[in-house]
Amino acid sequence: MKSRLFATVILVIMMMTACGPSAAPAGGPTPDVAAVRTSAASTVVSQFTLTAAAFTPNIPSASSTPTTTGPTDTPQPEITSTPTTPTLPVAQVTNAEGTVVALCDKYSWDPATVDVNIPDNTPMSPGQDFTKTWKIKNIGACTWGEGYKMVFSYGDKMSGVAQPLSAAIAPGQEADVSVQFTAPDLPGKYFSVWTLENAKGIPFQGNDNKALYVQVVVQ
Repeated sequence: MKSRLFATVILVIMMMTACGPSAAPAGGPTPDVAAVRTSAASTVVSQFTLTAAAFTPNIPSASSTPTTTGPTDTPQPEITSTPTTPTLPVAQVTNAEGTVVALCDKYSWDPATVDVNIPDNTPMSPGQDFTKTWKIKNIGACTWGEGYKMVFSYGDKMSGVAQPLSAAIAPGQEADVSVQFTAPDLPGKYFSVWTLENAKGIPFQGNDNKALYVQVVVQ
């Protein structure tokens, strides 16, 4: 199409050049033939440019190529669990009946005052009755009341019988605890170890010191 239009323009320009006046009319000014021809050619070229523009297809450039935007994945927030503080177990013990009881009983003593009487290696006669008393302190969380008593642990029992507490002992208080003994008939050194037991029949545990004891020499 463009080649045909261009050929037509060239033909028109040649015809206008050939047909233009060769001489000026009598009595008038002499026209500038070259200027007239140039103006006519410019007019034709302008018409050709407009016509060519009308037939030129609109081809989009590479930069105008539309981009396809697909669906985007929205990031999901990470779900984290709140750490929980672990619960520490309470120290427990099971008594003879199978009942689980939380420990709250504990005692201690001062080595300088624990032996109220009958110091170690006290001489005894065969079959002699005597009562050993210790001074201890309640360092647990429970009050020692009815049902609390001294119990035999190991060694020579020497017919020991624990004496009941004289009063309730609150945490932080000191108390005297006693056991009544009978010295053996045979001469020798005898050693008897005792501890406290609560109203549930559970011996005290976790004490900082060794169990209470008495040591006598029968002679």
